[in-house]
Amino acid sequence: MTFNLLGQNNNKKGYEIKGEDVYFIFNINDYPNIKADVDAVNDVFVSGEFNDWAKNQWKMTKSNDSIFTLKKELSVFTSDFDWEFKFIVNSKYWAEPSEEFENIVDAVDYKGHRLMVYNLKLYSAFATDHGNVTFRLKGYKTAKKVVLSGTFNRWDETGFIMESTDEGWEVTLQLKPDIYQYKFVIDNDIWIEDPQNPSKVENEFGGYNSIIDVQKNVEFKLCDFPEAEVVILSGSFNNWSENELQMTKINNCWIYNKKLSGGKHQYKFIVDGKWITDPENSVKEYDYEGNINSVCMVK
Repeated sequence: MTFNLLGQNNNKKGYEIKGEDVYFIFNINDYPNIKADVDAVNDVFVSGEFNDWAKNQWKMTKSNDSIFTLKKELSVFTSDFDWEFKFIVNSKYWAEPSEEFENIVDAVDYKGHRLMVYNLKLYSAFATDHGNVTFRLKGYKTAKKVVLSGTFNRWDETGFIMESTDEGWEVTLQLKPDIYQYKFVIDNDIWIEDPQNPSKVENEFGGYNSIIDVQKNVEFKLCDFPEAEVVILSGSFNNWSENELQMTKINNCWIYNKKLSGGKHQYKFIVDGKWITDPENSVKEYDYEGNINSVCMVK
């Protein structure tokens, strides 16, 4: 395997996603502090949120004098796939990314205070045949290349190259629930919104970006009320309607499946007219009127 061919798009550093695998890539030349402070690079490890910032667990393989690599299956990670990470040399020296790196974020301590250094970021979006969202553009058969670009990859113009189909172009991504803006880029020059999607928002250039709301199915379940006659699900996601989402009793539990956007949602159950919080969910908070509601986090 020739890792020299895993080109880093623009200044995105540290990893490549190929098919169902992640390739972590450490290039000594990208880190002046390592070149200046470390006499010999014997070992390089990947350290991040996915392994509790361990200093010597994910050991990389030396490909040549400058590059170390590590391959991991995407299945190793959670479905969120939104992680901060860094490289650590000889289990001692942290490789510090510079401001020129596209995918940097401020490193913070457990209290949220900035540490005056950066971490690298794995973008939450990646292309895969088994993804949850397929983008399609009809026509443009004479185009040589069409790229999908959006807020899910910081408007990168090279990452998500679409494939030609009988009707036009398409690409499938794995996206966590959230609201995203996007456009298609035709032959590196023409930017267009999605003609098949009426949802759009005006951008800073006087044009429009298309909008997609990626939602996740959430199962709400209430058990131990088998004698109830009517159970309603109500929450911030339906303006606290008292009759819209009637739950179904299955095996002595009340069930309702609801697609929700990413973020925090408050909810309650209405059991025969009585409002209750979810007895199986310990996460609760007050609303603006002083009521205590259960909380569902979708991510």
